[in-house]
Amino acid sequence: MSSLAQRRAKFRALHQQGCFVLPNPWDGGSAQRCAKAGFEAIASTSAGAAWAMGKDDGEMSVDEVLHHLQFLSGLTDLPVNADFEAGFADTADGVARNVTRCIATGVSGLSIEDRDGGKFFALDEAVARVAAARRAIDASGENVVLVGRCEAYLMAEIDMAEIIRRLQAYAAAGADCVYAPGLKSLTQFAEIVRAVNKPVNANLTGTGLSVAQLAGVGVRRVSVGAALARATYGAFEGYLGRLQTAGTLP
Repeated sequence: MSSLAQRRAKFRALHQQGCFVLPNPWDGGSAQRCAKAGFEAIASTSAGAAWAMGKDDGEMSVDEVLHHLQFLSGLTDLPVNADFEAGFADTADGVARNVTRCIATGVSGLSIEDRDGGKFFALDEAVARVAAARRAIDASGENVVLVGRCEAYLMAEIDMAEIIRRLQAYAAAGADCVYAPGLKSLTQFAEIVRAVNKPVNANLTGTGLSVAQLAGVGVRRVSVGAALARATYGAFEGYLGRLQTAGTLP
C-alpha cells in the first residue's frame, strides 16, 4: 500500500484541477468495491455507517465513528474523507480535540458541519468550530484537507445569500474546500463556485444532474452521501419482502 503521506498528498492534488468523484461506502465490502471500480478516493457517510451498526444517523458515538474511520482508512489504498459531522463536541476546543483524534485514524480529509441537531449553529460559533479544526490540523503537521459544510437541506427554502455568507466565512476560517448538501440546481452550484474561492464539493443525490454537468460549472469534487447505502438497503428490503410473501427470489 502507498504511505499515508502519499495518500494525503494525492488527495490534496485531486482538488487542484478538474473534477473527481468521491463515492461514499459504508462498510468494508462497499469500500473495496469502490477501489476495484477504479475511483481515486472515497468518503465515509455518517448515515450509512450508522445503518450498518443498526443505528440511525447521528446515533454513533465519537469513538464508534473513529473506529469506523480507522477501519476504512486501513482497508484500501484510497484516500478517505471523513464525514465528521459537527465534530462531536459542544465547544470549539472540543472540536479541536476530536479533530486531532480523527487525523490519527489515517483520514486524508474531514468535514465539519454547521448543524446543531435540527438547526444551524450561529455563524460566529460555526466559524469558531471550523477555525478550531484548522488549528488542530495545522498543529498536527499532517496534510489533511478541511471541508467546511453548510447544511443547506435544513432550510425550508434555500437561501443562497445565507449559504454563500456561511461558506465564505468557513473558507476565511481555514476550510480548504466547501460543501452545501441540499442544493439541487446547476445554477446554485455555479453560484457557489463563483462566490467562494475554494474547491467546491457537490452532492449528486436527487439533482438529476451528471458529473460532467457539475464539472462544467467548476465543481471540483462530487459525492453521493448515503445514496449508495440507501439504494442497497432498499434492494435488500425488496428481496426480504419477496422472500416473505412469495417465497421466491428473482
